[in-house]
Amino acid sequence: MTDLYSALGVPSSASTADIKSAFRRLAAHYHPDRNPSPDAPARFRSVQEAYEVLSDEEKRQAYDDNRRRNLLDDPLQTAQDIWGNYLSRII
Repeated sequence: MTDLYSALGVPSSASTADIKSAFRRLAAHYHPDRNPSPDAPARFRSVQEAYEVLSDEEKRQAYDDNRRRNLLDDPLQTAQDIWGNYLSRII
C-alpha cells in the first residue's frame, strides 16, 4: 500500500489547501497529454487517487485512522496519542 501523503508530497499534517495545491501541481506535471514519460499515466492515477481520499474529510479521517492502526506513522507518537486520548477521557 502506498502512502497517499507521500504520493502528493505533503506531510500528514497538511491542510486541505496544501493538498489541493500539491494535487494541481503534480496533476499538471504528470498529465499524460503533457508528459511523454512512460510512467506518467501511472503517476497521474496515483496522484488522482491520493487526492480523492485526502480531499474528502470522511475518507481522510478513515485513512488516517487506518494509518495509525497500522503504525505507518511514528510508533512512539501513535502510542502517545492513544494514551493521551485514553487518559483525557478518564480524567
